Amino acid sequence: MSETKIGVDENIAGLIAYVLGLITGIILLVIEKENKFVRFHAAQSTALYGGLFVLNIILGFLSSIPYLGMIFSLISMLIGLVAFVLWLYLMYMAFKGEMYRLPVIAEYADKLEAMF
Repeated sequence: MSETKIGVDENIAGLIAYVLGLITGIILLVIEKENKFVRFHAAQSTALYGGLFVLNIILGFLSSIPYLGMIFSLISMLIGLVAFVLWLYLMYMAFKGEMYRLPVIAEYADKLEAMF
């Protein structure tokens, strides 16, 4: 394991990338310029939780629709539960030192990583 710009091993920095989702993902993506492992996890965290943030806003608006709103609220709760389990799993995988790539999201993460 190699050390990172924030002074911790890369597996810990990869875990930190997911701790506050979008926030820690962006911070580590900007700070860490050399470590590919940390940059990947930071970019994947940013792409995943940025997308979930936008989706949550859309579902919030849709849940205000009379009669259909309850369905969108239930969908939002289900997505929140899945996001929580995924959050725990991704932190665990990063801690183990694995570059687990989420389908579809990892492709966006690669593009995002290249931009920074």
